[in-house]
This record gives sequence, C-alpha cells and structure tokens, in this order.
Amino acid sequence: MTRPLPGAVVTPDGHPATTTTATATATYVFAVCHGCDPAVLTGLAGQAAGAPVRLLRFGSLEAVVQDVPAEMFGEEALRERLANRAELEHCARVHHAVVAAAAGRAPTLPLPLATLYLSDERARAALREDENRFRSVMGRIAGRVEWGVKVYAAPGRPPPTRPERTGPTATAAAAAQTTTTLTATAARTNARPGHAYLDRARGARRAREERQEAELNAAASVDRALRDIAVAGRRLRSHDTGVTGAGRVQLLNAAYLVEKGREADLIGAVELLRTSPGYERVELEVTGPWVPYSFVDGGDLDADQ
Repeated sequence: MTRPLPGAVVTPDGHPATTTTATATATYVFAVCHGCDPAVLTGLAGQAAGAPVRLLRFGSLEAVVQDVPAEMFGEEALRERLANRAELEHCARVHHAVVAAAAGRAPTLPLPLATLYLSDERARAALREDENRFRSVMGRIAGRVEWGVKVYAAPGRPPPTRPERTGPTATAAAAAQTTTTLTATAARTNARPGHAYLDRARGARRAREERQEAELNAAASVDRALRDIAVAGRRLRSHDTGVTGAGRVQLLNAAYLVEKGREADLIGAVELLRTSPGYERVELEVTGPWVPYSFVDGGDLDADQ
C-alpha cells in the first residue's frame, strides 16, 4: 500500500483527493497506539480548537485522531501554512504534544506531521492495511526512547597547547628560537620575494585541513561511542548554517534509540567525551528523551538515513 503523504488529504488508496465545500472536515491522524486510555487525550488542543482529540479503533489497534477543517488542511492551503516557519513550528509542537500524551500511557507509533484522510471510514480502511507493520514497529520501539545528539565545530577555540617550561632557561630558549625563526624568514623573504606569502598561505591551508579532519574524527568517535550504548542509531541529514546559525557548522546530526533506564549511560558518555582530549574543537548538544520518531519507518534499525 502507498503510505499517506504528509500534508495532503488522501483517499483509501493513498492518492491525494480534491477537497470540496461539501467536505466540512478531514480526519487528522497523529499516531497509532495499542491500549491507550482515552482519558489521557482529554483537553488536548490538537490541530483544531474545539474539536476533541480521540481514539479511532481499527483492527486490534487505535489511531489518535481529530476532526480538522478541510479547507485549512487541503493540499494547497496546508502547503502555504507550513511554508511559514512560525506556523510550521506551531503545528509541530501541538502534533508532538498529542503524540507524547499517548506515548506516556501506551505503546505508540507517531505518524508524520499532517497525515490526513477524508473521513474516519477512509482513515480506518487505510490504516487497517498497515496493521501488521504498525504492530511490528511498535514491538521494536516499546520500552525505548529516542535521544538526539548534534556535534558542531567550535570556531574561535585555540588549539590545545603543550605544557611549557618556566624560568630563565625556558625564556632564553624561546628567545633564541624566535630569533632563529625571524632570521630564517627574513632570509627566505630576501632570497625569494613573494615566496614567504605562498608559504604562509600553504601553512594556513594545511592547518585548516588538519583542524577539519580532527573535527570530523571527533564527531565520528562520538557516533561510535553512543552506538555502543544505544539499541540503534541513525545519522540524519545535517543542517546548514541557515538553521544552525552563521559560523556554526554541524558535523553530526544523529538519533539514538535507547532502552529506558539507560539514559544516564548515554548522558554520562557525552559528558565524558566533552572533557576528553581531542574534543576541544567540537561542541556536543543532547536533546531528549523523545518518542522514537526517527525509528518508526519499519526499516532496518541500524541503517543510517
């Protein structure tokens, strides 16, 4: 079966449908769960003020759904709304609030933002076709949570320095070395006009390449260390500086599926890495725990995205 695409009202066969004025509402599906208590959904705003968030039974599972105005959630209208960053963030927040409420009380598989059907009947028919897949994925993520870890290059931090000798002997040695370096530089400059500039440029380029290699190696080491703790990990698409901020280069954007009860192990590993030699030029950011959004597509849990 073709899965419903986020951001479009679909028919039972998965194809986008044209919303008409006769269709007053569409069925928005937040998640699929098993044995959820309807009371945990009471009072949730969802995507449409005044419409209750409720359970829709299909087969042996339930969908967490809400009636939403079809005119606001048709394909074109929704595309325009989600192109606005503030509107996108609002829709994502309320979507997560509903999913998190259900996940706090029952095995829950979150569906993509803006998964919609023309009616309850059509949602039930489409979801029923995927019931076995839903049950399989819920079995794999049950009792586990997602943690996000991002690694950034840390611009402006000086490279680590080696311990230096102190006292008159060290001062004399440093002065002698400086004098020798200046003399050699002057000799090169006088003997080969323009070559000193090229030497400096090549040196700066080598230093930059070595720094970038060290940063990438540190990010790869973080990923390896956390995969040893997690049930599974996935490297996600890195964000560009338009999202992370000017000058903040993202080296790793990863998600880790962790058994509940092992959260402290993951956080402890991150803290240890932060203070370890070789990680001075990177910054580590940890978020979670989350509902396992990155591990619900039914694919190989160890595969990278």
